[in-house]
Amino acid sequence: MRVAIAGYGNLGRGVEAAVTNAPDMELVGIFTRRDPKTVTVATDTPVYAWDSLAQQQGSIDVVVICGGSATDLPQQTPELAKLFCVVDSFDTHTNIPQHFANVDAAAREAGTVGVISCGWDPGLFSLARLYASAALPNGADYTFWGRGVSQGHSDAIRRIPGVADARQYTVPVPEAVAAARSGSNPELTIRQKHTRECFVVAQEGADLAAIEQAIVTMPNYFADYDTTVTFVSQEELDANHAGLPHGGTVIRSGRTGLDGEFGDTVEFSLALESNPYFTGSVLASVARAVHRMSEDGKVGAYTMFDIPPALLSPMSAEELRAHLM
Repeated sequence: MRVAIAGYGNLGRGVEAAVTNAPDMELVGIFTRRDPKTVTVATDTPVYAWDSLAQQQGSIDVVVICGGSATDLPQQTPELAKLFCVVDSFDTHTNIPQHFANVDAAAREAGTVGVISCGWDPGLFSLARLYASAALPNGADYTFWGRGVSQGHSDAIRRIPGVADARQYTVPVPEAVAAARSGSNPELTIRQKHTRECFVVAQEGADLAAIEQAIVTMPNYFADYDTTVTFVSQEELDANHAGLPHGGTVIRSGRTGLDGEFGDTVEFSLALESNPYFTGSVLASVARAVHRMSEDGKVGAYTMFDIPPALLSPMSAEELRAHLM
């Protein structure tokens, strides 16, 4: 199957590696809004201008869109779904229904397949929540993220006047994780479940107290959390916080038995050295499923809830039964 990447940042590089290593995929192009001559890629894949994508109809089976959820994907995914089968990693949870509807309308009109919100949350964590709640209907879900770098929160700090650079870590509260695992089904607030650690490089002469106050009171990002701000030099940030690790855990605890006499816990966790490279690997597996769904005559938008698991794997049905059952 012929795969193209639209957008070449951290996530695009992750998809590039995953597709290059897949036995059944060929990376036929990387499309960028930058001047292609200025973009250096990790493989020998040709780089094209974004505006030339429309000219590639018929030579690409699936486009993996690697833009941001805030402003890129809401516009890019429906537009490209009019031309190609597509995959994206849209992760603004509250806006997923509207994004789905927009992509579905475009894909149905064009006769293409678009799978949205792929990755690990939403994505694999979504599946873990579904499987666990189906098996344990009498129970409660808990999702913990981290310890890991939140790229969106880091970017929000960098937009504060006086900030030169920043990294923000989301950190689960150990006592909250233990309570979720206990089977007592506690009610946990946002503040009780996670803390946020911010490492900030201030511009010369900046008001450090004002920067810290702007961070800890920022609505929708930090105001609802216990947040610590540590000012560091650019050299220290580059040396100690250059990576993009992440991960997390989905826990569901519940009761089974006629009278709920048995306590059960389901847990799914990830520990990622590179968030974008792992997410890119998930997107590549979904691209495989999208191509197979399209060949089977499917059209419209889907999520990972709608994909038969076997379609994600390069193994045949016989190999899956023999090795993974």
